[in-house]
Amino acid sequence: MNRRDFLKLTAASAAAFSLPNTAFSASPAQNQPNVLFMAIDDLNDWVGCLGGHPDVKTPNLDRLAGRGVLFTNAYCSAPACNPSRASLMTGILPSTSGVYHNPDPWRQSPVLKNAVTIPQHFMAHGYSAVGGGKIYHGSFPDPPSWQDYFPSQQKNKPDDPLPPNRPINGIPNTAHFDWGPVDIPDEQMGDRQVAAWAIKELQKKHNKPFFIACGFFRPHLPWYVPKKYFDMYPPDKITLPNVNENDLDDVPPIGRKMAKPQGDHEKVIEHKQWRKAVQGYLSSISFVDTCVGMVINELDRSDHADNTIIILWSDHGWHLGEKLHWRKFSLWEEATHNVLMAVVPGVTKSSVRCSRPVTMLDIYPTLIELCNLASKDKIQGKSLVPLLKNPEAEWERPALTTHGRNNHSLRSERYRYIRYSDGTEELYDHDKDQLEWDNIAGDPKYAEVKKQLAKWLPQTNVPEVTAAKNKKKRK
Repeated sequence: MNRRDFLKLTAASAAAFSLPNTAFSASPAQNQPNVLFMAIDDLNDWVGCLGGHPDVKTPNLDRLAGRGVLFTNAYCSAPACNPSRASLMTGILPSTSGVYHNPDPWRQSPVLKNAVTIPQHFMAHGYSAVGGGKIYHGSFPDPPSWQDYFPSQQKNKPDDPLPPNRPINGIPNTAHFDWGPVDIPDEQMGDRQVAAWAIKELQKKHNKPFFIACGFFRPHLPWYVPKKYFDMYPPDKITLPNVNENDLDDVPPIGRKMAKPQGDHEKVIEHKQWRKAVQGYLSSISFVDTCVGMVINELDRSDHADNTIIILWSDHGWHLGEKLHWRKFSLWEEATHNVLMAVVPGVTKSSVRCSRPVTMLDIYPTLIELCNLASKDKIQGKSLVPLLKNPEAEWERPALTTHGRNNHSLRSERYRYIRYSDGTEELYDHDKDQLEWDNIAGDPKYAEVKKQLAKWLPQTNVPEVTAAKNKKKRK
């Protein structure tokens, strides 16, 4: 059974986790809704409610999805932390800002230099706005976005304990591309510290509506989490991704260069680490699922439960051998598909699944509408409120993902269309080819499909924003 078929089979079971929904205790004019804004780093669709992997255990994420709307076709603006998060938080496409890769200093973009971020817009409308953990990419914190931050405005991520004698997996010269258990209690992990901080924020008495951003780092590399999470996934019983060894044969050279099959994938195979790598990723997901559950449970116990919008998102997906590729940094389904769910008291119903193709760019205008804030002309997303109310509402626009200047992917409910900077193309029909093994871009009978999708390609593709002092290797 492949991962997409599993998604279909688990659609019904997700409803079992649904809980009764609540309603705003008063109209927004009388009692402005709060926002709990939760981010998870590098999380693909390997969560129970999305069915991306048959072995995964994510009871808290599944339970949260059952309380509201789960977007089953949600996609990132860029398959890398910095450009994805900069786009999400400002509402501006990478092709408009020039922020395409992790080293690009987003506040040095002429377009984003004075951009008003989501929390800034909320603060301008009377909200308090605080954050903890990873919301922006680590190299580029943004103090103007927050009144306070944990651990600090300059250091957004708490440190994690590291195991001795790294790398654990025995693969040399791969920096933090490593995995294995650590012999420490959960409380010493950075994400648990972020969860504890968020819990304290929810326990406070607030004299104004709040915007609390809670960003979790796992399952970002390295996959070091306490042993009990590794014990949940015995390597000999793990299901490996369904991979076609000839998958890159019909992929244009630019796409093959992104995949780097002689890099991580070859090393993982050579050192016989595929099962343990999947174990590490699944373990990290279950660890962060526990952190999410702690925060949601505290919200439910608090005085704010009936008047708080929950938005939970991940910044992009992740490959674990599909297309002979590891990490993100590609325009295929595994790197672009991510998690998005919303629980909006008085608006969303329980256990709703929406298959319309949406992007993280749409979160900003959605929150503006839900919280009755003044609109912003320059943001480029589209409010998801119509889909929150009716998941079958008309939605023509495909989801756009950009990786590097002039490299774009468009995802409709049925097709993925990729056009690279040199004009080469890929096209996949998800009704027939859910794993994107058969590139049909060269088949003349799909010319009209490509033409219609190409209408949504960005007309503006500005130069990349770079800084001479920033020579860091992309992680």
